[in-house]
Amino acid sequence: MHGHRARPQGPRHRLEGRAGARTRSGESRCRRRRPGAPVSGASRPVSGDASQDSYRHSRPVHRVRVRVPASTANLGSGFDTLGMALALHDEVEFAVAGSGLRIQVEGQGSGEVPTDERHLVVRALRGACEHLGYDLPGLELRCRNRIPHSRGLGSSAAAIVSGVLAGYALAGAEPDDAVLGIAAGFEKHADNAAACLFGGLAIAWSGDDGFHATRLEPHPSLAPVLLVPESTSSTEAARGLLPAQVPHADAAFAACRAALAVHALSQEPSLLLTALDDRLHQPYRRAAYPATGELVDALRAAGAPAAVSGAGPTVLALPGNGELPDGVDTSGFTTHRLDIDRTGATLRRL
Repeated sequence: MHGHRARPQGPRHRLEGRAGARTRSGESRCRRRRPGAPVSGASRPVSGDASQDSYRHSRPVHRVRVRVPASTANLGSGFDTLGMALALHDEVEFAVAGSGLRIQVEGQGSGEVPTDERHLVVRALRGACEHLGYDLPGLELRCRNRIPHSRGLGSSAAAIVSGVLAGYALAGAEPDDAVLGIAAGFEKHADNAAACLFGGLAIAWSGDDGFHATRLEPHPSLAPVLLVPESTSSTEAARGLLPAQVPHADAAFAACRAALAVHALSQEPSLLLTALDDRLHQPYRRAAYPATGELVDALRAAGAPAAVSGAGPTVLALPGNGELPDGVDTSGFTTHRLDIDRTGATLRRL
């Protein structure tokens, strides 16, 4: 989506301020569930059975700003299941216009993403409006994108979540459990979308009744370090490298490590080096970004918990002191230290 490139200040630098700031007057955020409380939604962005009026809790608004965080997903073996929000944000302003569609993109993706109905934010907004039975007139859209595109940092989920939340607000509806399902329906998995919506650590799953997620509070000592290369990776291409089946021993290994990762990320970070190990997807994707795989191996060999962020090629490291081990070659990668976003997406009526 958008973003200026952060200027290096020595070998490491921050991209954005700390997460968890108090919500300003006029802002709302997605309902934050108690730990262990599930959030569910429809399985795809289609109109529900309820009428338009049943969703209306206030009069439609005409101008809103949505702020959405980046996210790092999988977190080792938690493929399509685990996601964690990061304090790097895109902002999108929506304004109802008389007719037509006007899109302005600043930062990441400027000059690259479509500026018509194909724009992912617009598609997500249309999906939410269709679900609510709301006919949106013309629209003006301004995207300020800071999340790098095609790097495994949840830029697509951020775009989708911003569009869905704006669709609800412009229709005069309060966000409900269907928001997650509408958002996840675009990507067919809910790990990034859930983390983006609710902040913190998300565990997502799906079944015949659609997509669901629960939120946990990450351990306060976690200090994510993201190593971002200039190269990009297509999520679709990365998925194409995965086999249809894996050995039973690898499946058991993945189940063990994913369960351990939930505990390590929320309760006992000293177990992260073991918890972030993976045999389910990362080995099969190494050919797409060999430098990423080599960096993950080097960090882990030096004692730093590390994994591929999402579909890559960014590397996520969670060193205990927030500092990377000495002697690890990170050439070709820009190192960013980010806080965890513990708030999730916010919407401000303008």
